[in-house]
Amino acid sequence: MATALSFAPLFRQSIGFDRFNDLFETAATESKQKSSFPPYNILKTGENDYQITMAVAGFSEKDIDITLEKDTLKVTGKTQQEKRQKVEYLYKGIAERSFEQSFRLADHMKVVEADMTHGILTISLLREAPEASKPQMIAINQRS
Repeated sequence: MATALSFAPLFRQSIGFDRFNDLFETAATESKQKSSFPPYNILKTGENDYQITMAVAGFSEKDIDITLEKDTLKVTGKTQQEKRQKVEYLYKGIAERSFEQSFRLADHMKVVEADMTHGILTISLLREAPEASKPQMIAINQRS
């Protein structure tokens, strides 16, 4: 019996870096624990610009918390079901459940802004490399 190994969970929540050792160690446990709700995309929009977009229909800005602690960006949504009228659903296809998604960020990643339009949460990120790690031009002196 052959077993297929998927590397997709390794890259799904890692933005702006390739730390294979850390990812390989945690991929097996994290991929089993992670929920796919709400659906999200990770985009590279420029050389150092990234975006996370999440489909959070039914949530308002006050229902969602975004926190950054060290290299982990955490997005948490809490439902307000107690405020809704008691109704009988004939069919319930829209998920109304709390969620928590975590994304590991690379060194020098900065959260620029977060906004929500039409049920899509967009978190903009920027990689700011420190001056010491940027390439430097070295002048060549001419000696006679």
